[in-house]
Amino acid sequence: MTEHAHEPEWLRQSRSLSTAEISDALDFFELPGSALGIKPIAGPAKLFGFAFTIRFAPIDRFEPGTVGDFIDRLTPGQVVVLDNGGRLDCTVWGGILSQLAAHKRIGGTVVHGVCRDTAEADAAGYPLYACGKFMRTGKDRVQVEAYEAPVQLGDARVCPGDLVIGDDDGVVVVPHQRTQEVLVKALETRAVEAQILEAAIAGMPLSEARKKYGYHTLQRAPTTLAG
Repeated sequence: MTEHAHEPEWLRQSRSLSTAEISDALDFFELPGSALGIKPIAGPAKLFGFAFTIRFAPIDRFEPGTVGDFIDRLTPGQVVVLDNGGRLDCTVWGGILSQLAAHKRIGGTVVHGVCRDTAEADAAGYPLYACGKFMRTGKDRVQVEAYEAPVQLGDARVCPGDLVIGDDDGVVVVPHQRTQEVLVKALETRAVEAQILEAAIAGMPLSEARKKYGYHTLQRAPTTLAG
């Protein structure tokens, strides 16, 4: 039995979708979700899992907290989404966490901010996405403000349980309430685009193949089409 054999067929098939294909499906439903400025930093440039969210805030000098011992709350396959307000001056994810997360088979980490110890993430084969990398620790600079609450990732909103997908092009977020219809639409669009490519390779002019299979309206929202 494969690792994902228990999943619905649409979800299992969707694991091969690219962020571009999912972004087009989000456009079709007029949904946001493309996380601007988030890019692959270390490890495999591929992640697919449901979000466990953590929000950080500047350190409270009167009642200081910690950067969080949240790793033991996670389950295999989850994607850790850390919102450090897009800060570039201190990190909230480093080498110990990358190695332990890889050991626990966590799906990957995405940071609205920066990360460090990227060589350790590479060595562990752990997917790590962020705005960038910087060596300065977040200890005594930021602290956990909330677990499993809505957070910001680039310009996207992420709620606990939302689907987070990453590849070489970046990260997209699918609201958990709309996961199936978005992914099914992306799979359907992929099939149409495959037909267009096949027809063009067989000799049909690309413009004709695109017109035949409705390429220019594939990601156009139904409300736009109706108008």
